Amino acid sequence: MKTIEPVVFPLNLGTATILNAYCINDNLSNSATFYYALLSDTQSQLQQGNLTMTGEDYVGWATNEYAYNWVATQIDVTITGDYVHPTPEPIVEAPIVKENIEDAI
Repeated sequence: MKTIEPVVFPLNLGTATILNAYCINDNLSNSATFYYALLSDTQSQLQQGNLTMTGEDYVGWATNEYAYNWVATQIDVTITGDYVHPTPEPIVEAPIVKENIEDAI
């Protein structure tokens, strides 16, 4: 996934800040089809679709970066970096104090 410049959707649907894309079909000859989704910060899907790469674009496809840039160009979004999954805060359990246990009984 990649971060993108924010894309605001009308009717308060949300703001896309993440581009997800992957190849769903490659005939290993002259075309590949990619699925893409524009996601909010909470990874709610705001738009999705399929795009087919052919011709010189397909010939030039050698890396994932190339494919991401191609998808971004097709849907007119600007990639700003790699998406980094948020790391949840570790759960810290409160210590059990003996007098608290006796009060609870």
